[in-house]
Amino acid sequence: MKEKLEAIKETALKEIEAVSEKASLEDIRVRYLGKKGELTQILRGMGALSSEERPIVGKLANEVRSAIEEEIEKISNDIKEKEKKERLKSEVIDISMPGKKQTIGKRHPIDLTLEHIKDIFLSMGFSVEEGPEVEKDYYNFEALNIPKDHPARGEQDTFYINDNLVLRTQTSPIQIRTMENQKPPIKMIAPGKVYRSDAVDATHSPIFYQVEGLVIDKGITFADLKGTLDLFTKKMFGDNVKTKFRPHHFPFTEPSAEMDATCFVCNGEGCRVCKGEGWIEILGCGMVHPDVLRNCGIDPEVYSGFAFGFGLDRMVMQKYAIDDIRLLYESDMRFLDQF
Repeated sequence: MKEKLEAIKETALKEIEAVSEKASLEDIRVRYLGKKGELTQILRGMGALSSEERPIVGKLANEVRSAIEEEIEKISNDIKEKEKKERLKSEVIDISMPGKKQTIGKRHPIDLTLEHIKDIFLSMGFSVEEGPEVEKDYYNFEALNIPKDHPARGEQDTFYINDNLVLRTQTSPIQIRTMENQKPPIKMIAPGKVYRSDAVDATHSPIFYQVEGLVIDKGITFADLKGTLDLFTKKMFGDNVKTKFRPHHFPFTEPSAEMDATCFVCNGEGCRVCKGEGWIEILGCGMVHPDVLRNCGIDPEVYSGFAFGFGLDRMVMQKYAIDDIRLLYESDMRFLDQF
């Protein structure tokens, strides 16, 4: 039996030394050390040995097992190292090449400006209201004192779903819905996306953003309107900005006005942004028309209020001196990275 063990040891070590693949190495391990392996079969026959021979053969068998296991581990490590070197050769990394830079997105200037506007009005006690973009004709026009065939509808030529549904041309419908669902006092702004059938150019887009505001309470006057909007403009563009109001006409306000602010680029001296006038048109505003209050179930003999609205895109363009509205919608990172 001793001779068999020595023979197994010698044969196994020669076979292991000649192996160059992991699979072949595993086959050898199973053939000699597995449950049905040659060394295992000899150990099972130790019961036939005398008590004197048994410990001697057992010790030798363990030495043979250890020798085979050590050689298998050694050759296995050699194979792994060889495979690693070959893999490194085939997966060479040229560290002189520039790496791939992970592009990180930035907040859009429209979003940044809208958040600033919201913060200003929230600090003044306003709430932020929302409404549907697909709106009923009644809320978009009729409740705002713009009946069918009114000339103002031509100025807001838009996208109709059918005779009764339209993509809203302004966020004013949110004001109507708010007055219907809330009792005065009301103090809110209504930001959102609006739609008009405008040809795309440097200053027009069929889709743009608007922010409108509404205040309804007892004793509200035009002085409250002027004070609120003057404060908003100073918080938006700086304490040195001055405002002025020009008479205008809107069907849903009476009296109506447009508000200008001194150019924040040239401080009123005249430049390219303000076209040399020193003033920039900011928004339209006025006292809520009594008929609009009646349409919403509010008694104009008891309550009064003012409303205002402006294009958020234009506000962004004025704030950042952008001369083409299309830049805001092209998703060009070369442009957006500036913000």
